[in-house]
Amino acid sequence: MPLLVVGSVGLDSVETPHGKVKEVLGGSAIYFSWAANFFTPVRLVGVVGRDFPKEYRHLLHKKDIDISGLAELEGKTFRWKGLYQGNMHSAVTLSVELNVFAQYEPSVPANFRDSRFVFLANGLPSLQMKVLEQMKRPEFVAADTMNHWITEKRSELLEVLKRIDALILNDEEARQLTGEHNLVKAAKALQRLGPRNVIIKKGEHGSLLASQNGFFMIPGYPTEHVKDPTGAGDSFAGGIMGYLTKKGAVTTENLREAMVYGTILASFNVEDFSIHRFQQITLADIEQRRRAFETMVRF
Repeated sequence: MPLLVVGSVGLDSVETPHGKVKEVLGGSAIYFSWAANFFTPVRLVGVVGRDFPKEYRHLLHKKDIDISGLAELEGKTFRWKGLYQGNMHSAVTLSVELNVFAQYEPSVPANFRDSRFVFLANGLPSLQMKVLEQMKRPEFVAADTMNHWITEKRSELLEVLKRIDALILNDEEARQLTGEHNLVKAAKALQRLGPRNVIIKKGEHGSLLASQNGFFMIPGYPTEHVKDPTGAGDSFAGGIMGYLTKKGAVTTENLREAMVYGTILASFNVEDFSIHRFQQITLADIEQRRRAFETMVRF
């Protein structure tokens, strides 16, 4: 069962205490797709410029990610340059070049519009709404957002929240959007805005799920070798949505299991730059880490 993701595809230049890379494959849709594809086929909708490297297209084809919805426009591909220092909890953005992404309006191919599971990666809320208007009857729609949209496009974002089944965001975004410092109160306030399920990311401290059947909390996987945190949140979301799509039903049990797999995928992602670590692992490696994680949290 295919999973649809709409998001950014770009070229990242990143420096951390453990090294640096220049113009490697990045973007929310890339990290999400790679993580989700361990469980289910993925349909990707996004945009690149004429300069997008052919070898990256080949990588996506080889991974069996359907990029027939990846538009190519005249101009340059989206670029982001960031620096992580110290504990690497957050990146300092050195430069952002939107390029073709600035004028892009997503067009979902006709053969993608029957997707039952849909993820709207972080982006302009009005464009997220345009994607929803192109879909037929998705059974489960999840979305991400960021502090900029909460501040600058709040009314548009609130309209999106009325149309989705799950919202995935970090703790500071949850507090900013609701005005509630306590995350339990913030999660309940977010549910009242529309999404029945709210997943709040807390970085290395794990995540919190608020669903119709109460709360669920999970710690972060204790990763010893953190090399580059870029894309961890998107990998987390990809693991969640990929697993749910594979199961074909969104139950409380499946949501909890999905959060475990999302956590595991994020833990692999941070161990190298770009999608390099994902290229080295198989589903067997993911299951092995999942079993180890299970022994850590059982009591």
